Amino acid sequence: MAKFGEGDKRWIVEERPDGANVHNWHWAETNCLEWSRNLLTKLLSDLPILDGEGNLYVKTKKVDKVDGEAYVNVRKGKVIPGYEISVSISWEGEAKDAEGKSLLKVEGSVEIPYIADENADEDPELRVSVRDEGPIGKRLKEAMVTKGKPLILEKVRVYVETMAKGGPAKDELEVKKVSSSSKAAAAPVAEPAKSEVKKEPKKEAKKEGKKGFKTITLTEKFSCRAKDLFEIMMDENRWKGFTQSNARISKEVGGEFTIFDGSVTGRNVELQEGKLIVQKWRFGNWADGLFSMVRITFDEPEPGVTVVKMTQTDVPEEDRYGNATVVENTERGWRDLIFHKIRAVFGFGI
Repeated sequence: MAKFGEGDKRWIVEERPDGANVHNWHWAETNCLEWSRNLLTKLLSDLPILDGEGNLYVKTKKVDKVDGEAYVNVRKGKVIPGYEISVSISWEGEAKDAEGKSLLKVEGSVEIPYIADENADEDPELRVSVRDEGPIGKRLKEAMVTKGKPLILEKVRVYVETMAKGGPAKDELEVKKVSSSSKAAAAPVAEPAKSEVKKEPKKEAKKEGKKGFKTITLTEKFSCRAKDLFEIMMDENRWKGFTQSNARISKEVGGEFTIFDGSVTGRNVELQEGKLIVQKWRFGNWADGLFSMVRITFDEPEPGVTVVKMTQTDVPEEDRYGNATVVENTERGWRDLIFHKIRAVFGFGI
């Protein structure tokens, strides 16, 4: 994921005094990290987990930290969230006897190491720890895991859904929609009205088109031999190295692969060593049965210089949850999480 503020400035239009970014046609980028801290603190602080069940009392105390980056891009009114954050939460527990006397009070923490837009359809990992590892401390920790984990994940999903709707940019979008509607209502209703009636079917046709599929095309240049780059992209251990995530990759035609901790799965269709990779390829959050086709060619115009052309066809514009960020996220993933990472880790930059 690209860091906030590092996007190509040719595509980012800052707020203008005259509000001329009509319908958010150009990129408008909003930093959401502080907003994320505030929302997650509100959602996860003082959250009751157990209140006397089994003479145990458990609750979260506060959100100690939210680190990472979070932003929302808006273009043409479309929301494109991006975030990679980690969260640390402190919690406390107490065990009492049958008469209500305190037996032990403990404190602990809940670590959520990775909440990211690329895994928005999956619950993140939670790591629960307690300072007192005695018998009662372990009981309280187990209660936190059993009862607390579902509640915390429920709150995290609220954050993810809110980001998908625009986060802090949502209110701005609503204001601009209302403003646009007001201007339209105040427009003359003579000849312009007839013109708008004629154009309305075309607008509907465009909306229908958004429910289809797109093609992504990227061309990248590397300082290496084509066979070396081919080997990197077909070797699961090297994938684990440059993505810092789990991967299982078959090197046989017809063999299956999973990358990015299982977020992406597929099957090899055609392989030509050092020249061509063709794969059926899908995200786990796509509608059931949908596969795109990825075709990667390796061309070595001169020794030590390799040009990679990646074409991915039949990419759905929306995932199974109706999020219309599939194409943008997929293209960004190829560019930032695969090609740029290969350059950085293996020193193939040009």
